[in-house]
Amino acid sequence: MSKKDQTALVLGAGVIGVTTAYTLARAGLNVTVIDRQPGPGLETSYANGGQISACHTEPWAGPSTIPRILKWLGRADAPLAFRLKTDPAMWSWCLKFIANCNERALAINMERMLRVALLSRDALIAVRAETGIEYDQLSTGILHIYENSDDYEQALRRADEMNELGLFRKPMTPQGCGDLEPALKSAQSRGLLAGGIYTPEDESGDAYAFTAKLAGIAERMGVKFHYGQSIDKLLTRGRRIDGVLCGDQSFGAAHYVMALGSYSPLLLKPLGIRVPIYPAKGYSATLPLDDAAKAPTVSLIQDEKKLVYSRLGNRLRIAGTAEIRGYDTSLDQRRAGLIVDAALELFPGAGRAERAELWTGLRPTTPDSVPVIGRTPYDNLILNTGHGTLGWTMACGSARIVTDLVLGRVPEIAIDGLDSGRF
Repeated sequence: MSKKDQTALVLGAGVIGVTTAYTLARAGLNVTVIDRQPGPGLETSYANGGQISACHTEPWAGPSTIPRILKWLGRADAPLAFRLKTDPAMWSWCLKFIANCNERALAINMERMLRVALLSRDALIAVRAETGIEYDQLSTGILHIYENSDDYEQALRRADEMNELGLFRKPMTPQGCGDLEPALKSAQSRGLLAGGIYTPEDESGDAYAFTAKLAGIAERMGVKFHYGQSIDKLLTRGRRIDGVLCGDQSFGAAHYVMALGSYSPLLLKPLGIRVPIYPAKGYSATLPLDDAAKAPTVSLIQDEKKLVYSRLGNRLRIAGTAEIRGYDTSLDQRRAGLIVDAALELFPGAGRAERAELWTGLRPTTPDSVPVIGRTPYDNLILNTGHGTLGWTMACGSARIVTDLVLGRVPEIAIDGLDSGRF
């Protein structure tokens, strides 16, 4: 590779873009990153659920999804809510989503997601060893908990499928859940637990802290970050990207990586690249702890409510729910408040609702829940986007795949079914 070919431009400075930039730079490339925000990780990566959750790779679309959505209609606390409007991209996404709501598609999509997540979990451990980075990480595993016995039985079948794909998951009795995480003993005694499934090798941590610190490390390695730059368009010459236009300023490189999350399709569409990535608005609350002993240290997923809980030092992060309603980033106080209420019902006395910091962000979601990673019809443009709720989980592994593609190497895992060609 000539010196000219050793340049890469990453579009986006969220956790996906920053890990990609770091990995490319570590491989010897001269890397530039562009982002419209004043710093790294200030959109979807800012206050997410904080989990490295290979165990959470069951796609949204499945045989039971449509009946559940119908049951949730009109409910303020619906885990997945559709606010339909006259947006062709939304309707196209919804039709593709419905087409994936069957057993065969679920099995295919789960395997693809898990393939990336397992690579990424190992890759994160390697990044930690390389950098010594600290981000309130806990390697105490992730415990799925269930209140409804029928939901638990169904989840056990999915856990068996994941075990067959290489992810170790262990069924837990209500007593076992309370023994593993003492903060659950109150829920156990009140009959709120039908059982659990524990994934001991999964982790948790502050994705924003990780992103910001890794960006600093990358900058010291020579990566150039241009913040406050809104990207207007990608310039082309034949079947190659020739530059990126930001206002009256342009940036160029030999290789380009699209890592703009929900906003990726808006820049790809003029190039004739159509990827069904649509924003799913999610909420989180960060609760300062009044009584740390009453809050969990094992990261949790409350499956029926689609809520996750991660301990970040003396804070508890609660995140979840999703709304398909376009690029609306307004904070619905009532919907966000319901997340806090659910947390304090599970962990009474851990904190006070009025102290919770509420947040909302747009998750870049595909109809099959599988990210879009791979080459495009443009020789020097690679996609690394559409990770949905699992951007933090899949970031380090996705960065490795992209780096291998840029360098012309065979990726460490099979990447069939990950690129935009599947649509």
